Amino acid sequence: MSNSADFPGTESSPARRRRVRPVRVLTAGVFALAGLIFFTSFNTARGTDIRTDASLLRLTDLIHERSRENGRLEETNSALRKDVEALAERDDGSTEAEDDRLAELERRAGTQELQGEAITVTLDDAPPDATAKLPGYPEPQPDYLVIHQQDLQAVVNAMWQGGAEGVKVMDQRLISTSAVRCVGNTLILQGRVYSPPYRITAVGDPERLKKALASSPAIQNYMVYVNVYGLGWKVEDDGRVTLPGYSGAVDLHHAEPVE
Repeated sequence: MSNSADFPGTESSPARRRRVRPVRVLTAGVFALAGLIFFTSFNTARGTDIRTDASLLRLTDLIHERSRENGRLEETNSALRKDVEALAERDDGSTEAEDDRLAELERRAGTQELQGEAITVTLDDAPPDATAKLPGYPEPQPDYLVIHQQDLQAVVNAMWQGGAEGVKVMDQRLISTSAVRCVGNTLILQGRVYSPPYRITAVGDPERLKKALASSPAIQNYMVYVNVYGLGWKVEDDGRVTLPGYSGAVDLHHAEPVE
């Protein structure tokens, strides 16, 4: 079939038959634009699938690598601090009373090891396929099934209120400037990253610590999610343990107004 129609009483000419129609121009433009998009996409992706979460995975890997590096630096810092303290104790010109006072201040600051009776609380996410175990409760949202920052803070605060002499979260000792923060379902503590289950250990009177945990309104609310949706909760007597001293930086940082 001809691409051009010949109407009665008219003559078809070569010029008329060679005329480019607007539809053909539009089609050619569409293909040209598509080719440009494909080329740009390929150049941006550099041969990779730009629809994947590869960039997010690389960021996560970087965060965990920095966390491991911070851990190694803390170990090195702790060893150097012990060397400095040993050298200072050789002949620092202080009296015995002054040395005792300094040791007490270091103990309160959490920079020295602490021994004593302890308990450990373990918090964990619920199974991803968890359902409501008790009647009258809605089926869980994803937010119901993970440990949140306020849950960890509730345990730590209850332990301090229960007379804890020292508290350790995971493998790090807490001090007065420590901040327990969660991003997503990970804990960021003093420059290091942790995933659940989370373990909080406190040195003190075990019975008094347990009583403080049981009387905390925030933990009572958490226990509802434990019983209904299966969040993890376990309290264990550890017997006599040794908490490590805090070995990180102790510099204080504060906000300053912009001039």
